[in-house]
Amino acid sequence: MTDPRIAVLIPCYNEEAAIATVVDDFRTALPTATVYVYDNNSRDRTIERARQAGAVVRSENRQGKGNVVRRMFADIEADVYVLVDGDDTYDASAAPQLIAKLIAEGLDIVTGHREATGTAAYRAGHVLGNRLLTGLTGIMFGVKLGDMLSGYRIMSRRFVKSFPAAVEGFGIETELTVHAVRLLVPMAEVATRYKERPAGSASKLNTYRDGMRILLTIVGLMRRERPLIFFTSIFGFFALMTFAIGIPVVIEYFETGLVPRLPTAVLVTGTMVLAFLSLFTGLMLDTVTRGRWELKRMIYLAIPGPQDLRHP
Repeated sequence: MTDPRIAVLIPCYNEEAAIATVVDDFRTALPTATVYVYDNNSRDRTIERARQAGAVVRSENRQGKGNVVRRMFADIEADVYVLVDGDDTYDASAAPQLIAKLIAEGLDIVTGHREATGTAAYRAGHVLGNRLLTGLTGIMFGVKLGDMLSGYRIMSRRFVKSFPAAVEGFGIETELTVHAVRLLVPMAEVATRYKERPAGSASKLNTYRDGMRILLTIVGLMRRERPLIFFTSIFGFFALMTFAIGIPVVIEYFETGLVPRLPTAVLVTGTMVLAFLSLFTGLMLDTVTRGRWELKRMIYLAIPGPQDLRHP
């Protein structure tokens, strides 16, 4: 059996100071792999540096990491995909170990759990935000990962080609994780070194703005992938509001036979109607979602898995 085709996918934007080192490190760690750099409208010399380092350089004009990842997954054919940020913070030397684990254990995705080598490598605000968002996603989707937002992932062909990327920005890591959990794919997490950015490289992540975007991505995925729970929560909210506002009106009606607060009675009638509309919407969408999940599962199973890459 021939060695698996390995593609290293590096989405980047204004990473002139780091990209050459990233490409060199992964070409050294994975000498048989093809390293692809997809530039996302950089205004510096990122493309020139990447090409000089030996990468295959392509461009995606639609701004946003999600758009770049979607384009890479569609364009590139390989057996194993290594997705890593172009900021030189992830440990390239760990890639062979992660790939070996993916193939040996028949996994579809192995995530590099970041372990910072210095206090400046992983800012406190980012650590806290990651923990909060990972915990929230864990409650909603049953994700058992310690670092959901890691940008270092090893993935099988069948996972990549069955992934319907929808988000445009930094929410792509959340969508990758939720897709893996919902599709019931075998997955693992391995601790990897996370180092400081090189001089001249700056983080593109805004703690509050991008944290809010990721939160909205989680809510959107909840509505799309778990509609019964999402709309049942809305049902519960309106039902509780109805009881809180309407019980005094009902008590007064039974005591006097009158409804003196007519506007309040109309309000509670409307909120209860909204509550049941939400419940029925959730029930209907849950059936649709089940059909979509079965279709995605069948597409996923039709593609050869990582176990087929094992040497006899």
